[in-house]
Amino acid sequence: MNDCLVKAMALNSHVRLYINRTTDLVQEAMNRFHLSNGAGDALGRVLSVASIMGAMLKSEKEMLTINILGCGEIGSIVVDANADGTVRGFVSNPEAGLGGDGHETTSVGQLIGLPGTLTVTKDLSMSENWSGTVELQNGEIGQDFAYYFTLSEQTPTAVSVGVRIDETGKVLAAGCMVLQMMPDADDTDISICEHVLSGLKPMTEIIEHYDDSSLAQLAEDLFDDTEVLETIPVSFKCDCSKEKTYGLLRTVADKELKEMIEHDHGAEITCNFCNEVYHFNEDELQHILDENIARKASRDNKADETADKESHDA
Repeated sequence: MNDCLVKAMALNSHVRLYINRTTDLVQEAMNRFHLSNGAGDALGRVLSVASIMGAMLKSEKEMLTINILGCGEIGSIVVDANADGTVRGFVSNPEAGLGGDGHETTSVGQLIGLPGTLTVTKDLSMSENWSGTVELQNGEIGQDFAYYFTLSEQTPTAVSVGVRIDETGKVLAAGCMVLQMMPDADDTDISICEHVLSGLKPMTEIIEHYDDSSLAQLAEDLFDDTEVLETIPVSFKCDCSKEKTYGLLRTVADKELKEMIEHDHGAEITCNFCNEVYHFNEDELQHILDENIARKASRDNKADETADKESHDA
């Protein structure tokens, strides 16, 4: 089964349900960044939750960024999510959790470390971005995001997320489930949800069990009246390109561009979010430098013309 995300409603639309399978998505992150299993587990959990949070956005023009910063070995975790199910992200220390013998024994919570914060910033195509920050509860991701939803977005939420990786670095299962109570939910709805959640197996076991069927079936198995609204693909996708990187190089000081040309004989720019490397040879850098010089000369000429006009008018 390919990675996907299911949106559903249940209990007379008093409960909103999101479930995703992110096994291939997390594997791509593992491969791109050469992550240790611990770092892959931590980043994979955040990517999984993020794809669901992206699906909650109302417009394809909107996006959100998640930043988790603890005091542990992994450093920060940064993830972007879009409404179309695509996510991208990275960790500060891709080798977090690797001991001297190459074996990993540290939990995700220990790698992230407490105290710490979880910050969600939403770009809603408005004049200012919306941002909410909460303290990390245990660093294991699921409970931390449940706390964020309940405190920052005033939506009682349960989050189950997991990643299972074997000793070779192969992602065997990854996915997330988010269950939210709607404002009109009553005590009976809450009791039913608590009963459902109490009987849930770990998320990785659920994903493995339903790997040969559909997540829609899982949603229908959880509640008697589940209404599946939509199923969308999810993936690890970065919008970086050589053209965008070219634009960034145009902001580099002329002196630094000259050093790249004369001493480095080129440049390599690596995208933080996907680890893609873009190469620029001497001719390409010289072209950027020439453009910068010409642009500055044009700007200076216009400034001179304006000054002459103002002097003449005076």
